[in-house]
Amino acid sequence: MTKSEVCVDWKELQKFTSEMFVKQGCSAEDAETEAEVLVWANLRGIDSHGVLRIPEYVKTIAAGEMNPKPNINVVKETAATVLIDGDFALGPVVTTQVMRMVMKKAGEVGIGWGLIRNTTHQGAMGYYSLMAATEGMAGIAIVCSQPNMAPHGARTKGVHNSPITIAVPAKRHSPPVIDMATSVAAGGKITLAVDKGISVPQGWILDQDGNPTTDPNQYAMLLPSGGPKGSGLAMMFECLTSLMATNSLLAPVLLENKHFGRYVQNSVVAAVDVGTFTDLEDYKEHVDNLIDAIKGLPPADGVDEIFVPGEPEIRIYRDRIRNGIPLPEGTVRNLRAVAEEFDVSLPFGM
Repeated sequence: MTKSEVCVDWKELQKFTSEMFVKQGCSAEDAETEAEVLVWANLRGIDSHGVLRIPEYVKTIAAGEMNPKPNINVVKETAATVLIDGDFALGPVVTTQVMRMVMKKAGEVGIGWGLIRNTTHQGAMGYYSLMAATEGMAGIAIVCSQPNMAPHGARTKGVHNSPITIAVPAKRHSPPVIDMATSVAAGGKITLAVDKGISVPQGWILDQDGNPTTDPNQYAMLLPSGGPKGSGLAMMFECLTSLMATNSLLAPVLLENKHFGRYVQNSVVAAVDVGTFTDLEDYKEHVDNLIDAIKGLPPADGVDEIFVPGEPEIRIYRDRIRNGIPLPEGTVRNLRAVAEEFDVSLPFGM
């Protein structure tokens, strides 16, 4: 932790976050869900998707873009699938609900596939895939929203940096989980850099004129990971989410210069019952063996240890559960401002 950071107990931070969303009109249950997902991200070191988002969410609720009292409803449903309209609910509220629905379907017919349209920012997506993995299932989640990333070869926004997460169960090890954007860096990392007062690496972002920059304050669009691979995946994720939910988010902006007037996401949330295909305990053992085999490989020069997906985050989690969550000066300053505005007591030390 640096001198400019403040260390906060995670339970106090989660209580503060929950109280903040109750003040925004959420039910106690929905506020607790939102708080748990945000603080979970901080606990795993995914600070770009943690409590630094609170001031942004407060503004979008006040603007009527996030709905603290949504009418979440089923549009279409089969034994294995469901299409949900989220009514612009806070992302974690509707996404946890739909993940539970598809897990139930997976337990009954082997797979559950859910489409969510008209939700808002869903936080760190790995939370949802791990919901399934901890219940002996494979979990998958994909997101798409309006353009914020330049496709490979372009100098203006054309696709969203759509993230994907996959998690599977294990036995001796923590469930491996990958949670990655199709951009080089998640957009929240640019916000975190602003809060920390630091520059970002070359190759992360472009300014409004399409020129490379390392100044997060000049950020206008993200760059895709792996060039055509990242932007190609992003385009296909729009096909699996928005287009299938009849709620296109890219083409109207690009072809019609449409401005939605609010932030909106569409999402896939899926669960696969491993036991439908193979013995679950055997599968977990095979996952453990695969992890052991990869970690046992000879490391490259200058590398002390080989990590598998999710391993760095679980180590940070174990440390922060014990020792607290470090928050940068900018994040603390912004949280103090909203706490004062809504008369919510800050966690000790802030």
